[in-house]
Amino acid sequence: MKKGTITTYVLVFGAVFLLLLSGLLGFISLQLRQANQRVSWNEAFEIAEAGMNYYRWCLNNGISQNCLTEKEYQDLAGNTIGKFSLQIDTVQSCGISGSTKIISTGWAYKFPNIKRKISVSYSRESVAKYSYILKSNVWVGGDHEIRGPFHSNGGIRMDGENQSLVTSAAPDGEWICTDSFGCSPCPTNYGCRIVGADCVCPGVFTTTQNSNPDLFSFPAASFPFEKIAVDLAQIKKLTKEESQGLYFGPSGVKGYRVVINEDKIKVWKVLSTAMLGGICTIIDFKIICDGDSCKPECSQCQGGKCVVRDPVIQSEQFLGEYPIPSDCGLIFFEDELWVGKVDAENKVKGKITIASADLIDSNKETNVWLQGNIEYLRGDGLDSLTIIAQHNNLIGLYSPDQMELRGVFVAQSGFFGRNHYPCRAYSPYCLREKLEIYGSIISSGRVGTQWISGSQISSGYRKRETYIDPYLLYNPPIFTPFISSQYKIINWEELR
Repeated sequence: MKKGTITTYVLVFGAVFLLLLSGLLGFISLQLRQANQRVSWNEAFEIAEAGMNYYRWCLNNGISQNCLTEKEYQDLAGNTIGKFSLQIDTVQSCGISGSTKIISTGWAYKFPNIKRKISVSYSRESVAKYSYILKSNVWVGGDHEIRGPFHSNGGIRMDGENQSLVTSAAPDGEWICTDSFGCSPCPTNYGCRIVGADCVCPGVFTTTQNSNPDLFSFPAASFPFEKIAVDLAQIKKLTKEESQGLYFGPSGVKGYRVVINEDKIKVWKVLSTAMLGGICTIIDFKIICDGDSCKPECSQCQGGKCVVRDPVIQSEQFLGEYPIPSDCGLIFFEDELWVGKVDAENKVKGKITIASADLIDSNKETNVWLQGNIEYLRGDGLDSLTIIAQHNNLIGLYSPDQMELRGVFVAQSGFFGRNHYPCRAYSPYCLREKLEIYGSIISSGRVGTQWISGSQISSGYRKRETYIDPYLLYNPPIFTPFISSQYKIINWEELR
């Protein structure tokens, strides 16, 4: 074979080899680039998540105002490999921040055009997680259906129907059940025992087949009422001094009556009241009746006897209809307050908080009297209501036979319930047919909307149902108490 022919073969096969080699190297390079892009794509997601967690840390440490909206990201070895950028949208009411939505965008420096976006919403859990949060012992009647967690810092006799956890923080998981809780004689067949002169019962127990004892839990952690106490002074300052929402000062007479008319509120000044006697009320977890011998719990004594009176409106003066500011649905009354009428229901539009307190006279605490139905104009959490009473949050004598209440009802130092009205004096209003509550009850004292004499209902509502409102858990009206200071993720999605 001639040398020229060999050279030709070498050149041809060399060219083919180089062509194949370059193709192989190009393929390997392409695969390597795609692999690096895939790594950067994953890194961009991790960086976006880091931005999300960084802002939650800022929220939970109270420094969100000083948080960076762009920040470099380092790997475990301390190498800076990328950056995240934050878009922040905070829901505000009365200038106070509520839930927060952020969009976190992350990218790696190797491929800065490859970006991942995560949208996340943060909020705190409100007291609306529970149907009831109580500080005192309680007896839940057999007619009562409760659909939502129920908690008391004291003992619980749960004779009603519970669909969720019932938790008691009674010390050592036991409490002394007295005759006002139906424990005379002591129900020893239901886990209680006699110790000396006391009837000692489990933290939660039942004497009926209505409840689900598998959902009883005790002893549970005590609920810190001091941490969820509403700052009434701040509400007054916002409404009176900073002109946020609406402020109504001392009436100079007996107080105010209001009817919520969607995004407006009708207000009357109560000129005079009649005082109903012969009634019973609850102080802490004790029942105190008009005419009882004077006890330390009695707020007023006369001739050695307790004086328990209930005011009902005799005359009033219409003050006007006031629009509720859409950016601050906060209303403060520095006096006693009646909400609604037996023949005039309240319709709520938007998120509204109503508070009643006397912060001028330190010896006086105000009550809220619920006298009409409270309904929402729309569903899906668009409308909601919180009513805060400095002392008691009570359903009055003249309330609807079929009553519906929506909202969060807070009795800061007193109790939520309905006083005992004897039928010999107050028929037919002494007994009402049905009470439905969609929301949450927060009460320092023992709750009670039904009274028993012997085995008969002597006053209050014959049938009661309570449902939690899930829309209020993370997005309640302003100043609704939160059960945790920590922000949680309530919604998460990756944006394309």
